[in-house]
Amino acid sequence: MSIKQTAKTSEIDEKLAALMTNARAIKAVAAAVEGTIGPKGLDTMLVDSMGDVVITNAGVTILEKMDVTHPAARMLIKIAKAQQEEIGDGTTTATVMAGALVSEGVDQVAKGVPVARVIEGINIGINHALTALKQKVQAVNGLEDPALQRIAYIAGREHRDIAQLIVKAAKMIGSEKFSDESFKLADSVIAEEGAENEVFSGVLLDKKRLSRQMPQRIEQARILIIDDELKPEELEEEALATETGFKRFMELKNRFIDNLHKVVELGVNVIFIDRGIDNYAEELLTDSGVIVCTRVASRDLRVAAEHTGARLIKRTGLNKQVEELKLVLGSASCVFEDEKLKKIRVVQGQGKPMATVLVGAATSEVVDERERIAKDAASAVQAAIRGGYVAGGGSVELAISRSVESLRETVKGMAAYGVDCVSRAIRKPVFQIILNAGYNPLEKMEDIIASQIDEGNEDLALDCDSGEIVDMTDKGVLDPLLVKYHAIRAAGEIAEAILRIDTIIRMKGNREKGNVDPNLQV
Repeated sequence: MSIKQTAKTSEIDEKLAALMTNARAIKAVAAAVEGTIGPKGLDTMLVDSMGDVVITNAGVTILEKMDVTHPAARMLIKIAKAQQEEIGDGTTTATVMAGALVSEGVDQVAKGVPVARVIEGINIGINHALTALKQKVQAVNGLEDPALQRIAYIAGREHRDIAQLIVKAAKMIGSEKFSDESFKLADSVIAEEGAENEVFSGVLLDKKRLSRQMPQRIEQARILIIDDELKPEELEEEALATETGFKRFMELKNRFIDNLHKVVELGVNVIFIDRGIDNYAEELLTDSGVIVCTRVASRDLRVAAEHTGARLIKRTGLNKQVEELKLVLGSASCVFEDEKLKKIRVVQGQGKPMATVLVGAATSEVVDERERIAKDAASAVQAAIRGGYVAGGGSVELAISRSVESLRETVKGMAAYGVDCVSRAIRKPVFQIILNAGYNPLEKMEDIIASQIDEGNEDLALDCDSGEIVDMTDKGVLDPLLVKYHAIRAAGEIAEAILRIDTIIRMKGNREKGNVDPNLQV
């Protein structure tokens, strides 16, 4: 072999080594969550350096808390988190599928298929899979559709009580709210130790009354929300040293006092404040029977304003005339401090409808996990309302993989090998679900595919309890289309990104910090 040929072979080996390194990192991340997938998936224990423990079945929680240093692995986690942000569910499916797709792609490159052709085939296969998936969708027929209860039950890991809470909240909020792109039903979920399961029309603020001398409960609340501090306007110290400045200070203070009396005379009996409050104002409002909450989080202020119909104002807004000030007030049937939860409840506001899902937990150890389960269920219900649903249990993945396989015959050249990668990777979550249930995945997958073909029914999949092949739609095992759609798309994106990397170079700055080593284990 000539020197030139040897150098070229060495270069190819180096590029393949980079791919192999990244593939191993991706595979390690996928392996960390694949044991949790499916109805028989098990929990994972995460332990930090201080000995604190988190036990969870949620893939996104595992990914967020994993100690990961490898850049390729971090890319995968970033895309999985993007799926969580956009859809709120399906991160485990996306991660497992991405891990399989990267591994399949690297295997093809190792066999001599050019990377460009593999990527081309993957893109063809992914686009075909997404199109085929859309053709199988069923629309949700309003908020009374019984499919929503089943979707919440499956996504909520078969917690019937949580599924009922989520669907009740969706009905309470109304379909119009779900058309708001910024709205997330999962944000309405709160889990508390010792609380009873409950859904109520209103919002829960993580605050208590400023003073125990203030009323604990206000009926027919008139609400003022101040996105500022409730104190007199201030002057610079230099200005106070002059006679004119002191006079101006007294004017501002007197105006502030007048404004407080004006607020009380308007019948305001609940005030939420972004920051602090003047001592005189606190005393006056307490004597007037007003509930005051200070240092309320900005998000809580906005939610309270939206639900009660109030408009956020600055302290200078109190200078408005009485008739103008009336227009910024909100109202609710009741505002009270829940002394057990140590939070403020705003019930039945006169603004936009909102619901709070209060999930009870017996101990502090399970509070976070109960909340994660409820949020998954809420995200799945919202995704189904917006995009419809498909048969679950892995049935749709197997049907789509067969469709991608049939596409291969129409793809010319070596891109067909990339199409093969997609068809095999889409089956990986099903493979893992069956394995986690204690059955032989290869045997059961072939049985399912044969049954789908023989009976002409693509909704068939494995009943993980009985081991029989059943119709997932008839059994009520349903998944939101958007969860599947984004998982497949995310897998394609991460696979293409990883396969395009053929060289790994340590950056100068990172060498000095010593915090990135491409050869480190995940």
